[in-house]
Amino acid sequence: MNKAKEPSSGNQRLRLLLVSDNAEDFTYLQDLLGRAADRKVEARHAASPTQAIRELENNSCDLLLCNYCSGDPMALQLSSAIRKRGGYPPLVFISDHVSESALVGILHGGRGTAFPVPGIGESPALHALDCAIQAHCKERQRKKSEVMLSKLWSAVEQATELIVIMDGSGLVEYINPAFTRATGYTTVELKGHAFSLLEVETEHPETYRQMWETIFSGNIFRGSISSRKKNGDALLVERTIAPLQDAQGKTTHFVCCDHDVTEKRRLEAQLLQAQKMDAIGRLAGGVAHDFNNLLMVISAYAELMQDSITHEHPLRRNVDQIMTASRRAADLTRQLLAFSRRQMQSLQVLDLNVLLRDAVRILPRLIGEDIQLQFLPGLEMAKVKCDPVQIEQIVMNLAANARDAMPHGGKFTIETSNVYLDETYLQRHSIVPAGDYVLMAVTDTGQGILPEHMHHIFEPFYTTKEEGKGTGLGLATVYGIVKQNGGFVWVYSEPGMGTTFKIYWPSAQQKLSKLPPGHTAEENSRGSETVLLVEDEEAVRQSASEFLTTCGYTVLQAINGDDALVVTRDYRSTIDLMITDVVMPHMGGAKLAGQLANARPDMKVLFVSGYAESTVQRYGSIDVTSNFLQKPFSLKVLSRKVREVLEAPVTLAMAASAK
Repeated sequence: MNKAKEPSSGNQRLRLLLVSDNAEDFTYLQDLLGRAADRKVEARHAASPTQAIRELENNSCDLLLCNYCSGDPMALQLSSAIRKRGGYPPLVFISDHVSESALVGILHGGRGTAFPVPGIGESPALHALDCAIQAHCKERQRKKSEVMLSKLWSAVEQATELIVIMDGSGLVEYINPAFTRATGYTTVELKGHAFSLLEVETEHPETYRQMWETIFSGNIFRGSISSRKKNGDALLVERTIAPLQDAQGKTTHFVCCDHDVTEKRRLEAQLLQAQKMDAIGRLAGGVAHDFNNLLMVISAYAELMQDSITHEHPLRRNVDQIMTASRRAADLTRQLLAFSRRQMQSLQVLDLNVLLRDAVRILPRLIGEDIQLQFLPGLEMAKVKCDPVQIEQIVMNLAANARDAMPHGGKFTIETSNVYLDETYLQRHSIVPAGDYVLMAVTDTGQGILPEHMHHIFEPFYTTKEEGKGTGLGLATVYGIVKQNGGFVWVYSEPGMGTTFKIYWPSAQQKLSKLPPGHTAEENSRGSETVLLVEDEEAVRQSASEFLTTCGYTVLQAINGDDALVVTRDYRSTIDLMITDVVMPHMGGAKLAGQLANARPDMKVLFVSGYAESTVQRYGSIDVTSNFLQKPFSLKVLSRKVREVLEAPVTLAMAASAK
């Protein structure tokens, strides 16, 4: 249904519509209005109520004039039509005589205000027209004000911002539903109370003082501030408070609009923490190469000396201490690389229960007899793709932490289960993708973690232990390994109630890998083959060469890739194995291996590096599972790895063609 067009306002031309079946009435009205010098009038004519309604729907009109004769049903029909449709301008009835009963019937049948005019005379008619238009304009303005007020009220009530209205002294008069949802307070609970009731102790008092000083001086306050929830928790909001002033400029009320940024700040803090940890990880990865080369030299010569003297020699104890210190330093480097997620991995699809069952066997020696150890494996467990050595690192670090948290004994439990993380879980942990996971939960009944430490426990070098009793890298290592394997770790703790670490590993669909057998013998593996040793660090090269020579190998040395090409060209006999550093000046190990694949197709290759995994992988596709050693390594490990590669069927030509 079409609505009548809006009437004109202000100084625009006055538009009239005369409804009469007498054309002479219209002619007379035009003549009368034409003599009204103080007003510009535009008049139109409709011969029936139906024609009048059609005219109103197509053209704007400020006033309706209807000719009324006693017994004529036109006036009643027109007023009835207006009542049904609504939204039309005021109606004025023109008649020589109107009975009281007829007027009542017309007014009750119509809608709005009707003004009967006794005949069309110049002054009475124009005066009646002005009165009708003024009354209509006032009514229309009142309705517009009501509509606008209703819109404003709905906007405040339905706004997502937290809105509070206070009087001039700071007492609460109104809060909107969004404020109630966010804080738990209702209007009844806060109305008449000071707005300062919502201040929290953790916020600096100076912040609140500046806020009140600003608004009481008539200015607008803007800033981040904490607000109290009904349950006592703090809500971080971006707040704007504006004073409302009357016509004389006096402040009568304050309007406070808060935007809840609690979740936003939490996510920003998580991002900052991740960036900080990543920056430290990059630093750790960057220094790993030089540090590992130094350790290689120290440990290699100490090992050579250890092998050359008897157990009764007076210097044996000194050498043993050097070896112990170098191993601890190597472990520290590995922990840093694990934290930074740059540790070299040997990924395999494994049953987590099998890995943990093997690790649990050696835990009693670590945690002590006064701590009860319990392993609760889940049934029909999904498989995980991970590095078994790294899983052992996680278990050992968590067990060591649990032992320190239970100095008088307690219970240490490891549980596994299959879990599916759905949308409900994601609402609380937004960074975790939905899907199937294998859960490893590690729980102790120790002292627990204080709330002020919870946000820092995965930071490297952060420790609550006494000086000298912890490096602060244990949990940082756990965090780095879990993230490197695409998992997630969450911690739950209450002071005095113990701690639970929940680690979620993404489930893998591939077939199980076979775990390599462990080496228990400490003897050097010997051989008689010819080995090309390519290493740019002279001390590392000399110590490794000396050791391999004592193991029976013929050793050729090269200081870099270019030098290795010359050595292989000049040496006419067979070279069985090339041991090469990955990252070297001029030419790296991977490129060198590629160039020698045609000239020495039967030669085998072993890559070594002190760089982090991300750096190593930039220098070519390297089989880190079988043909790679991460510095620092012991000479005995080197001798076993050399035999392993020499006895493997894969040659340099085969490795090159597989790339």
